[in-house]
Amino acid sequence: MLIFTENEIRQCVQMNESVIKVVQSAFNDLVTKDIQMPPTSRVDVPNNNGEFVIKTAFIPGHEMFALKVSSHFFQNYSMGMSSTGGVMMLMNALNGKPEAFFYDNGYLTDLRTGAAGALAAKYLANEHIKEVGVIGTGTQARAQLQALKLVRNFKTVFVYGRTWQRISEFKHEIETSLQVEVKIMETPKDVVSSAELLITATPSKEPIVLSEWIRPGMHITAVGADATHKQELDPEILKKADRIACDKLSQCVEHGEIGVTMKHNINLDTTKIIELGHIFENEENKRQSKQEITIADLTGTGAQDTKIALFAYKKLTEKSE
Repeated sequence: MLIFTENEIRQCVQMNESVIKVVQSAFNDLVTKDIQMPPTSRVDVPNNNGEFVIKTAFIPGHEMFALKVSSHFFQNYSMGMSSTGGVMMLMNALNGKPEAFFYDNGYLTDLRTGAAGALAAKYLANEHIKEVGVIGTGTQARAQLQALKLVRNFKTVFVYGRTWQRISEFKHEIETSLQVEVKIMETPKDVVSSAELLITATPSKEPIVLSEWIRPGMHITAVGADATHKQELDPEILKKADRIACDKLSQCVEHGEIGVTMKHNINLDTTKIIELGHIFENEENKRQSKQEITIADLTGTGAQDTKIALFAYKKLTEKSE
């Protein structure tokens, strides 16, 4: 079995158009192939504000598939550590043997989630976006912006976070890496009021974005509600939206902004909910006017993990030859 460290993986795989294409192929497969993808498993560690999440998927036509364990410990920042971690394994689908172990500390997950957000924005957000709002200052907030920059040429980022040190670090990193201006805002409302496109990437357990703040033409990418107890958006926002993208509907109904809205017994028009794989293939499912309000509810799928792991394996083994 091959073993790859985070540094080795980072040297071979970075956020770029190839990664976005790989993730798009995962969404295409979700709507065209008989993928074996069991429900997400999770273990919560409430005493330490942490969680472990297990995802996997076998995609017909590939000889290997990924088994991933990711972790999120949200107090780690106070100890100078990343809140995300985890590992992936590639399993041989012909004989059941492990082929590769990726000790990536969640890096591949960050890439595939950021790429999913960029794909949603590519097909649902207005074409000319200059001002982006971000609520959250963690690794995924950064990944979302890095990927979004590949599909939209924004100039300004408005950000809100809970701690000054993390906000300052975020501002320096994004301004340096993306060559955009980052403006620190005092409240989530200030971020939403300033943005044409909004990203929410927090572990919030209650709405941090209210319906009355949302204006016509906005696109929202929400990635935080990846568990039944998490929520970032006021459920009335989904009722107001013209179209809602999701990675896997059955999963988002279980845990996601869609699921939260349904549990609030809000009369949500389900005909406007479309899986990303169907959005790519049908022009009618994409944004139809500059005034539409669009939402991407992303909870992350095992299919994305398998595709990004196979991509990383190919790049890493090519390098070693």
